[in-house]
Amino acid sequence: MAVSPLNQRRWRNFKANRRGFISLWLFAGLFLVTLFAEFLANDKPLLIRHEGAFYAPVFMSYAETEFGGDFATEADYRDPFVIELIEEKGGTILWPPLRYSYNTINLGLDQPAPAPPSAQNWLGTDDQGRDVLARLIYGFRISVLFGLILTLASSVIGIAAGAVQGYFGGWVDLGLQRFIEIWTSVPTLYLLIIIAAIIEPGFWILLGILLLFSWVSLVGVVRAEFLRARNLEYVEAARALGIGNATIMARHLLPNAMVATLTFMPFILNASITTLTSLDFLGFGLPPGSPSLGELLAQGKANLQAPWLGLSGFFTIAIMLSLLIFIGEAVRDAFDPRKTLG
Repeated sequence: MAVSPLNQRRWRNFKANRRGFISLWLFAGLFLVTLFAEFLANDKPLLIRHEGAFYAPVFMSYAETEFGGDFATEADYRDPFVIELIEEKGGTILWPPLRYSYNTINLGLDQPAPAPPSAQNWLGTDDQGRDVLARLIYGFRISVLFGLILTLASSVIGIAAGAVQGYFGGWVDLGLQRFIEIWTSVPTLYLLIIIAAIIEPGFWILLGILLLFSWVSLVGVVRAEFLRARNLEYVEAARALGIGNATIMARHLLPNAMVATLTFMPFILNASITTLTSLDFLGFGLPPGSPSLGELLAQGKANLQAPWLGLSGFFTIAIMLSLLIFIGEAVRDAFDPRKTLG
């Protein structure tokens, strides 16, 4: 499909912002790497060759009896006995670069947890003996996925609501505006505290609760674009030709509103990640034990004698959010009419 000259100029303007363009590649690279976190940090081998057969513990569970052990439960591949069973018959084990998952407890520490960085744990361990680097890798992935899902879902609902308000106007616009004013006055944090006291807020429950309030972020922008353009000549001509309201909104008005929407989306993603991190820091986010950047910051606050906890979480979040801000600035420049039409 051919790219229009307007979009070509936008892409050139985006690339002209070197900071944003480089940030896009860095963020995409980090996110792509963390998508395969199980192959980077895991307490299970990637591949095992034993007695001529191949096993992939990273994909499937195998009982200890598969390798000549005594128990029918899943093999503990960090157990020296299991490793010896595999290697004594000429077997080989292919490990990931980091032999810890986000919930793996290092039982071989030579000092109480939290332990400082070492050859075993490159960024040290937390107060439960879990590897900090592994938790950062998994925490980065879950934070970005949560932010992306929340941003896309809230954008769809917010664009639809803003389009209906701006296009129809009148009592529809007035009624929805009053509803949004009342809805945004509900204290989200108090609601989360109440729900957390009743049920354990998991990933999807937390996502659904935040989605109830985050969709209003784009309503005002889209509503303003539809209010401005609904009485223009080409819209009136489309109505005169008998084109339906849904077609006019989707085909003629929505592309204009998407310019402002796409400009705001990186900042909404930034806010979504920050919200999850804040809730995890306060203890109202993901379930205990989940790989969470906010929980790592809370551990750093509770263990001031272990500065690697707070510094690791801080720099990870700072780099992530800075890259998103730079990308958002580049997108804003790319869609700036003064630069696009110049």
